[in-house]
Amino acid sequence: MNPGAMMTSYEDAKGRRGDKTEKRLKFIAPLRNERTEATSDHADYLGLENIQSWTGKLLPSATSDFSEDDNSASGTANVFYSGDVLFGKLRPYLAKALHADKDGVCSTELLVLKPQPDIHPRFLLYSMLSPDFVGQVDASTFGAKMPRANWEFIGSMKLSIPTYETQRLIADYLDRETGRIDALVAEKEKMLALLEEKRAALISRVVTRGLDESVPRKPSGLDWLGEIPEHWEVERAKNLFTIRDQRSESGLEELLTVSHITGVTPRSEKDVYMFQADDKAGYKLCYPGDLVINTLWGWMGAMGISPLEGIVSPDYHVYTPKGLLLPEFVELLCRSKPFVAEVNRWSKGVWSSRLRLYPENFFEMRLPVPPHEDQQDIIAAVEESQRKTKELVEVMQQSIALAKERRAALITAAVTGRIPVEEMTA
Repeated sequence: MNPGAMMTSYEDAKGRRGDKTEKRLKFIAPLRNERTEATSDHADYLGLENIQSWTGKLLPSATSDFSEDDNSASGTANVFYSGDVLFGKLRPYLAKALHADKDGVCSTELLVLKPQPDIHPRFLLYSMLSPDFVGQVDASTFGAKMPRANWEFIGSMKLSIPTYETQRLIADYLDRETGRIDALVAEKEKMLALLEEKRAALISRVVTRGLDESVPRKPSGLDWLGEIPEHWEVERAKNLFTIRDQRSESGLEELLTVSHITGVTPRSEKDVYMFQADDKAGYKLCYPGDLVINTLWGWMGAMGISPLEGIVSPDYHVYTPKGLLLPEFVELLCRSKPFVAEVNRWSKGVWSSRLRLYPENFFEMRLPVPPHEDQQDIIAAVEESQRKTKELVEVMQQSIALAKERRAALITAAVTGRIPVEEMTA
């Protein structure tokens, strides 16, 4: 059945599912204001990045898209208990909500709600994940750069509450139906991941071994590189790059960020949660073709070639290629697993999660230097491979988007009473 066409209301269903009432959120699930001292290294800590948008589920991995803003949270954390419902007040359009199945602590950007005994927590979660609820919360936000909603507004919102038994039926139905949709989405996302793995394997192979496996080879003298084509060279990074340390006077240039997933991108295109300085005078300038390395997260692969002019955090390091390596080839190196592992080896620090790659260490690294013709052929081969898979990727992404839209419509229809109770129990 098309959820958009489900018009049966609670009023039409009286006697079958029981009367509904409208109640303000703060009365059915008051805010829990218990706090403690904790950091993001706490074993049971949950941050916004740990919760999947729109699904109410934890992400399988806590790894986020690292940038200069993704530092460990420190200081105060909210306390939550099993049965509580969490809702992200920062950038609420991301719909970060969760029904906690155990005790823990979380970011103060997550509101912790304590459902009352007559409120089924899973029903409450689905109600707060409905597009109507999220849209209203999002419209109430304040702050252009870091939009937040406040509890005063969220708590005053009214929800339609049927009997507890009906809430349970709705929650069970949505668990079942959204589970089917999520399984379909997971399969398609798995296919996308396999395509990405194939792409990553191709890049790792061609930047270290070239395109022609039949050419004579020689030892590179480097464990991470192994044997390379006989006509390739190996050079220290200090012979391939110079450091650029030009600073912005106004700080008004395009702000760029660097991650291990997307390389160098405009900050405006990223979803990040931490504070950024209002005054960016003194930030480092970078230009198209420059190599930018996130000093703190370089060991994770947070580096890449800048596609445009802009500014980056003063904590980053910016390098200009001398010409032996084409910028596009350097970008492929940055996306290759063997090179990232070598960057990790040269990064220094006491803690494995807080290694830093400083210029003096980077300049001692040795990199493969194919002739320009080989570099151009490698770049073209990777681009052709991506072109061939682009259409398939786009079709799968569109299918995933449609499935997610159907999921959202299904939730709205169920929590607003537009699905007959008989259909839920069939």
